[in-house]
Amino acid sequence: MGRFANTAQAEAWNGYEGEQWARSQERWDAINNGFNQPLLDAAAISETDHVLDIGCGAGRSTRLAAQRASRGRALGLDLSGPMLERARDSAEREGVENVSFVQGDAQVHAFDAEGFDAVISRYGMTFFADPVAAFANLHRALRPGGRLAFICAAEAEDNEWLKALASLKGILPLGGFGKPGGPGMFSLTDPDRVRALVTTGGFTGVEVQRIEVQGNWGADAADAAAFLLDSGPGRHLLSQVTPPQQAEARRALTETLHRHEADGAVWLLSSSWLVTATHSGAGRS
Repeated sequence: MGRFANTAQAEAWNGYEGEQWARSQERWDAINNGFNQPLLDAAAISETDHVLDIGCGAGRSTRLAAQRASRGRALGLDLSGPMLERARDSAEREGVENVSFVQGDAQVHAFDAEGFDAVISRYGMTFFADPVAAFANLHRALRPGGRLAFICAAEAEDNEWLKALASLKGILPLGGFGKPGGPGMFSLTDPDRVRALVTTGGFTGVEVQRIEVQGNWGADAADAAAFLLDSGPGRHLLSQVTPPQQAEARRALTETLHRHEADGAVWLLSSSWLVTATHSGAGRS
């Protein structure tokens, strides 16, 4: 395990948040799986590549990258011990042998210089306390001509799961929940800020493209409402109100989500940015 500069996020992701994500790996993957192919296609992973997955969580995107790099390897890095334990178990169960997972902080982790052909991330780039240091460190880890590709959340109001929670404004103390700022899920919603940070880190050719995906949040409205409110953000909001208000919030959210039921599931639109860039150096000949 490497050292942590991002101590606040390390504490969060090694507590309830990380444990909840680890327990709910299949559910979070059902929500986010639609982003996997656009992300991996953008990274242009070849069968011999060495791939680094930042904020890999329970490792779904890392294992998919390893399958594309069948004669290479994939390394997943995350702050969260509970999620990495789940990632290793899943890789062993699925028989993905060219993958490994390390607990560490992308801002300061001692990657092998120019050790990777591609750096990817599915929602793992938004939690940096110092994004400039993080992107500079990732630039050092890429070979000249290597590719950076990551998914990060677009504007909060374009994500239906957050709009569903916002409907509880009269019941829960939403305050600044979902507003830009960092570190956190919505720290990179401004494309101009994304371009500036990635460019400052040393990358060139930064492009930001909107990707929208329907995710499966649960079997029905009650199931999806319970999952949303038992996740880290929902649990935090519920903790600030009385038990009767908690019950009212669950009833109101379930009612809101009924309109999103179709084909035996609750489908909510996630709107994100697909960010791509290249290491500022000549590629391999």
